[in-house]
Amino acid sequence: MPSKADTRAEAARLQAIFEEAGALPVETTILQPADTLLDLYGEDIRARAYVTSDPLNGEQMLRPDFTVPVVQMHMSDGAEPARYTYSGEVFRRQEDGRGRANEYIQVGYEVFDRENPAAADAEVFALISQALGPLKLRAATGDIGLLMDAVRGLSTTERRKAALMRHIWRPRRFRALLERFGGRSPVPPSRTALLANPDPMAEAQPLIGKRGAGEIAARIEALREDAAEPPISATEVDLLEDMLKIRMKSVDALSHLRDLAVDMPSIGPAIERMDARCEALVARGVAVEELDFEASYGRTSMEYYDGFVFGFYAEARPDLPPVATGGRYDALTRVLGRGRSIPAVGGVIRPGLVLSLMEGGQ
Repeated sequence: MPSKADTRAEAARLQAIFEEAGALPVETTILQPADTLLDLYGEDIRARAYVTSDPLNGEQMLRPDFTVPVVQMHMSDGAEPARYTYSGEVFRRQEDGRGRANEYIQVGYEVFDRENPAAADAEVFALISQALGPLKLRAATGDIGLLMDAVRGLSTTERRKAALMRHIWRPRRFRALLERFGGRSPVPPSRTALLANPDPMAEAQPLIGKRGAGEIAARIEALREDAAEPPISATEVDLLEDMLKIRMKSVDALSHLRDLAVDMPSIGPAIERMDARCEALVARGVAVEELDFEASYGRTSMEYYDGFVFGFYAEARPDLPPVATGGRYDALTRVLGRGRSIPAVGGVIRPGLVLSLMEGGQ
């Protein structure tokens, strides 16, 4: 395992590459206000972060990553266009028993530029790829925006589409909802009995927890309204499932997606963005014909990604997490910019993993 001193030296080397590319070095505090992340992701973030509090500052989180504070900083007083780099510790709770580190160093590169998003995607990916070149890692790419556009285009209620959008980053829950909305999974008998009861609150037990009687009644009414809606068509469900199974080279994926777009026109803009990104990657010297594309990739990463996503992996070391990850997060700038927004994309490298692979002869 690399020493902390060696890891910091490798982090400095990587950060120098980003500075040479035009990035301004920035720093963020290790303790971050918890309310921002809780507002963005809800209580789910608690399972992945270390939370503390004090009487003066309220709830605080040990920095789970750099992107949110860097976006806050840029949206407060950043110039346009802008490129930033940073280096420091991040903290993630690990409860899956795989022995992964709960504290490690990240080095990142972020681009805020509205001129040409496809070129910015290619810039970040190619720069990180070049920095990791000697390791000969496998690159995986995807596009969260593709799935978002497919969901938005479904012929169903806004409530159902909103539910699916909320669970894009929870693949099992997303699939369960899609099967339920498509009429492919049976309604639990308990729910059937609940909805058939003309006054389900009449026999309710004393309330426990934060939900009041009014909120529970509204939820029951929403379930009744949903039960009265026709299912999402089998054709649309099949098309969406077909798209989510795509795992092939980018050029082949584009061709397959264009075939799907004949019956799923809502994904047309995402396909054009992907096509432009591939052209920009080629211009950066990336062999797109060898670049893997997975339509479901990135759905278990941070939930602010809404477009291009990527990761770099050591295939000979499946026990290791990705050495580098990144993606586009345009919507996050709008949320943190209080109405102002700018296209943004970035990525991070874990220098400790880089050193581990170099020492192991990867």
